[in-house]
Amino acid sequence: MDSSNLADCLANTPDLDRYETLYKHLHSHPELSLQESQTASTIVSHLESLNAGYDIHASIGGHGAAGVLKNGPGPTVLLRADIDALPVLEQTGLPYASKVIMKDVADGVEKPVMHACGHDMHITCLLAAAEQLASVKSAWTGTLIVLFQPNEERAGGAHAMVDDALYDKIPKPDVVLGQHVMPLRAGRIGNRVGTIMGAADSFKVTLFGRGGHGSMPHRSIDPVVMAANVVLRLQNIVSREVNPADMTVVTVGSVQAGQTENIIADRAVLKINTRTTTPATRDRVLAAIRRIIKAECEASNSPKEPLIEPTSRFPLTINDKDTASRLASSFSEYFGQAFDPKTAPINGSEDVSILATSIDRPYNFWFFGGVDPDLWDRAEREGRLFEDVPANHSGYFAPVVQPTLTVGLQALCVGALTFLERR
Repeated sequence: MDSSNLADCLANTPDLDRYETLYKHLHSHPELSLQESQTASTIVSHLESLNAGYDIHASIGGHGAAGVLKNGPGPTVLLRADIDALPVLEQTGLPYASKVIMKDVADGVEKPVMHACGHDMHITCLLAAAEQLASVKSAWTGTLIVLFQPNEERAGGAHAMVDDALYDKIPKPDVVLGQHVMPLRAGRIGNRVGTIMGAADSFKVTLFGRGGHGSMPHRSIDPVVMAANVVLRLQNIVSREVNPADMTVVTVGSVQAGQTENIIADRAVLKINTRTTTPATRDRVLAAIRRIIKAECEASNSPKEPLIEPTSRFPLTINDKDTASRLASSFSEYFGQAFDPKTAPINGSEDVSILATSIDRPYNFWFFGGVDPDLWDRAEREGRLFEDVPANHSGYFAPVVQPTLTVGLQALCVGALTFLERR
């Protein structure tokens, strides 16, 4: 579809006041992974309220939902948004800030909950795009799928939807498209050919010692010392075992052992997360982690083998060359200088690719900015982007509503219209 037709299709947007209200509602009512029931209900109700002809499917892979709009012969395009929130205490001070507390089904602990990764914005943009694209059906033919995926944060939602016969319920798409709001200047769009997001692997590691009195360490095997040595040695993987050209991160995000200062515990628990951007480096890093943990346990005379339990696994997100090239043409024409076709890859991770790779289809995932332009410009001038611009998963992260919503809506529509057949 040429640029003039794209501009015509997006000339009259839906009532964005309605969507701004919806966004604030979603932001103030977040739900943790595997518990997104009210969020899913809101999505389904909104799709029904459009009266646009969407065939709606709910409760796929948990709380997943999809709307299918058939509009004659032509390609099938799937647009995806994720819907779960995070166990983060919101500190934005916004009038619509979340005050939600939920019991996390993962561990049974009550936690503050926040849309600290922007999934509320993803939902809102996709619902708005669903209305926009339905309103211009005369301009395109084919099939549009709007898919709302649960449990992205724990890397289980895409697999769960596919395993729940997703593609027996809805048509198989010819291409899968998605986007993520990022700590970039609002109004900007970024995409690239090839790897755009890294793989992530997480583990829970239990190190076993022999407990005892703090005054008699010679009668004990201290798992805290064992854990400290593991943590320090793991840092050498990136600095000494990985090519400096490969973006790699190894993080020990949690260390837990003991209850008081005069008792040597009998075990320590580490929670480890890795980020890699090539399959070879991924294999090397995971092997090194296991080697170091086992070697330290042997060196410390641990009474038991360490227990290494994988907890989540995200694939690499690698944009298809032809798909990204076609999008680059459309995004450049529509967004002009606001579009960067060679945006830098990041070590954040996603499971959107599974919706495509499970049926051997191409996909593309792009970024759009959510930072207030004035804040961004001031922080950039002062060299304080890291200090003053909150990133995803921070208690201070919340996209500025506009122009983020408008640009996210436009990007999804441009993306879909790039692959749907034009009339």
